[in-house]
Amino acid sequence: MQIERVDRIPPEALAAEDFSFDIEYEAIAPFDGPGMPNVVPVELRTKAYGIDESLSKPDFDSDRLLLAAKDGLHVAGYLLATPAWNGCASIDDIAISRRYRRTGIGRRLMDEAVAWSAALNLRAIRLETQSSNVSACRFYAQYGFVLGGYDRYLYSQLDEDVRRDVALYWYLFL
Repeated sequence: MQIERVDRIPPEALAAEDFSFDIEYEAIAPFDGPGMPNVVPVELRTKAYGIDESLSKPDFDSDRLLLAAKDGLHVAGYLLATPAWNGCASIDDIAISRRYRRTGIGRRLMDEAVAWSAALNLRAIRLETQSSNVSACRFYAQYGFVLGGYDRYLYSQLDEDVRRDVALYWYLFL
């Protein structure tokens, strides 16, 4: 498995993989501690997001970091990060294909993002995920991120599948 910095990921490479995730648990309030929030079981469902078109377009003028984890011709995972106005790196997107989960790819992508952030003298990494993505929350907590805040209304105007989710903001201080 190779981790490469790329300027774009072809849409057909992303479409060939399953980046959906299962929801078996949901994080619940209070969201006021540094660690993983409490979770409750929910009715099993699968969530999939569409492909972010910006991943497929070269962006030579920006300072973004776009990483692709490649297994031959397969894109096993990717990470998109940008420097933010507040001295943090922002992980704008991270996904691992279903068939490559639990192989260490997420950790390797995050390690690269940490190195990139440090090289830019950014003091922290920030990311956001949903209260329904408990597996991602567990990964972030295990990696060393702390829960920094939440927004109950961020998704309130979106599809019914998402509108009840709470946005959770995680920080990794470098």
